[in-house]
Amino acid sequence: MGFGVSGATAIVFLGLFIAAGTMFTTTATTFEQVDEARDDRQEQLLDRRNTAIAVTSAVYNNTTSTLNLSVVNEGSTTLSVNGTTVLVDNEYDSTASARVDGTAATDLWEPGETMTLNVSTSEPARVKVVTEYGVAETSQVTVT
Repeated sequence: MGFGVSGATAIVFLGLFIAAGTMFTTTATTFEQVDEARDDRQEQLLDRRNTAIAVTSAVYNNTTSTLNLSVVNEGSTTLSVNGTTVLVDNEYDSTASARVDGTAATDLWEPGETMTLNVSTSEPARVKVVTEYGVAETSQVTVT
């Protein structure tokens, strides 16, 4: 056995060492990303469980062609006004004109607060409010 066999063996072991180090780093990073994704999913599920809304009033004024909608955040999660979707007879309506406890310049909808909307539309039959966590409440519209 000469130097050639020993040198080749050393090069093979060095290559295996570098490959193992690379594989360990990649595997550790992947497991960290999977753990972070699981934590995010758990937090999202907890927020969904703690979210509850109730449509307290859905009144359509036939004279002004305006739907007045009041929704209370009954859960313990702070919701986003911009993340909330309103469907009037299965058609999307923007929450841009929404007010939370009388304040228009906020995106936060705290627990216990009421969001009000005034929507100009033709006479609707149903309205549905969907939060950013997928929790929804549907109500029949009262026509006056």
